[in-house]
Amino acid sequence: MATEIDLHLGRRLRRRRRLLGLTQQQLANQVGIRFQQVQKYECGANRISAARLWQLAEALETPVSYFYDGIEDALERKEAASDRGEMFSRKETLDLIQAYYQLGERPRRRLLDLAKSLHTDGEAA
Repeated sequence: MATEIDLHLGRRLRRRRRLLGLTQQQLANQVGIRFQQVQKYECGANRISAARLWQLAEALETPVSYFYDGIEDALERKEAASDRGEMFSRKETLDLIQAYYQLGERPRRRLLDLAKSLHTDGEAA
């Protein structure tokens, strides 16, 4: 199973390859692998070893660090999405959402305004 790091490296690999106007086949030929392997790297199905990453960086005329640019942000976004998914799987959250949508439009709007004001008041304290 691909990790977020594998996916990030694959996206960066695809972006750089396309930027240079290379096909997967052309890149594969330069580093001595089959184009299917490049496909697997780009979609994160296969991990890129350090030695292969070095070869790919040289073929794509970029430093190895290029592949890791922005990885912290990608990992933080993934963690935040995971936290939101966990929050929405709680019974109390689902009960609250269900009760909210059983209200009429005006009471819903008032409840939302109240919740927002409580959040704002909590930040000021």
